[in-house]
Amino acid sequence: MKRTGRLDAVCAELSACGLFADVGCDHGYCTLYMLERGLCRGAVISDISAKSLQKAERLLRGYIAEGRVRSVCCAGLAEVPREAELVLIAGMGGEEILQILREGFLPPKLVLQPMKNAPKLRAFLLENGYAIAHDYTYFEGRKYYDILRAERGTGRAYSGPDLLFGYDNLKSPSAAFVRRLEREAEECRARVAAAGKLFPAAETRLRQLAEASDEAQRNLR
Repeated sequence: MKRTGRLDAVCAELSACGLFADVGCDHGYCTLYMLERGLCRGAVISDISAKSLQKAERLLRGYIAEGRVRSVCCAGLAEVPREAELVLIAGMGGEEILQILREGFLPPKLVLQPMKNAPKLRAFLLENGYAIAHDYTYFEGRKYYDILRAERGTGRAYSGPDLLFGYDNLKSPSAAFVRRLEREAEECRARVAAAGKLFPAAETRLRQLAEASDEAQRNLR
């Protein structure tokens, strides 16, 4: 089985480190990417599901035999060494990622790919001393995926719209992101029409979408 385009996009955000940790590793492709390119000296793969973890263990069995990869079946970061310099958490809900970080530890570098609730993750990272270096939407098939790369330090300031939609999405948007805004606005208007009235939450969201679309259109590359 080959990596998907989404995983390739995630891998493109990974950088050199000493110890790499892939939380919720599934098949283990991102860890293999790091090892094959010499981007880490060692890695820890973890998953709450022993069955899922076995898939990654099969893929990485040579590195496990060499002692370069350690496999742990656990929830979140529970058994991941705090020495991990770069932690990847991909393919989970934003709330679940937040719980993992709050109950675990905050490493020097993070790459996150939430399936939803990205605004909450952005706020958490900024509130906890991270600079968000890259924050954009990746489109594949019919789905949109938010990808965030962050590291400890002071970085660019985020406005309210940046928190809601992603800094890079608004400052250097792709055509796919603009389509995402337009599609959500259409869906929101359809729900309002079906209800026969405009709810305050829908009115607020439509205004946010319109303002984000205007900014994205001005900066569209």
